[in-house]
Amino acid sequence: MSRFFALLPAAGIGARMVADRPKQYLPLAGRTMLWHAIHAFEHHSGIARTYVVLSPDDGYWDGLDWSGLAKLQVLRCGGATRAETVANGLSALVGSVQDDDWILVHDAARPCLSAPLLDRLLTELKDDETGGILAAPVADTLKRQTRDGRILETVPREGLWGAQTPQMFRYGLLVRALAHAGTAVTDEASAIEALGHAPKLVESDMTNLKVTFPRDIDVAEWLLGRQAV
Repeated sequence: MSRFFALLPAAGIGARMVADRPKQYLPLAGRTMLWHAIHAFEHHSGIARTYVVLSPDDGYWDGLDWSGLAKLQVLRCGGATRAETVANGLSALVGSVQDDDWILVHDAARPCLSAPLLDRLLTELKDDETGGILAAPVADTLKRQTRDGRILETVPREGLWGAQTPQMFRYGLLVRALAHAGTAVTDEASAIEALGHAPKLVESDMTNLKVTFPRDIDVAEWLLGRQAV
């Protein structure tokens, strides 16, 4: 039977946070943001192992507390882009996973993934031919801007979704897709699409927040507190 593995690319620097360290290492609810992102997979019985892909010269990991994460394995082979980091991580798993095993790629800066959303993703995709992603329907009215910061036009939002993670695909297919698409793609679904496949959209919501700006830290802490209630 196919197994399920989580893979978290964590080699980025998070420049938009304007912090003194990569944002995945910022403190959040008593731990680091990355600890919470990993922890989402720790107690799910369906996840066999969680891999975190770090930059080879990461100077933060070894000085932090990662206790309570028994499924965790570190891969120090991160690249210059997300796609390169994921591809390098997948290469490091040769011999440890099979082509039909599922890989769940999850953002290191998405610390609030809930157990119900993870359950929904696994349930809806485990028998799917292609795989898919968590995503939320776009609720806001969308505007395209001019070069000087004014509104050029309103963009219809019908049928538009905001991509989230985890993004879940078979190991063999994902390796082929990233090799075909190169390192310019910003998520795994784009690489799968470039091979001619149509990933499934599994409905999520905005509680699966990606921390991008400093103000997002407070929101993430509030969401984590609600999960603990």
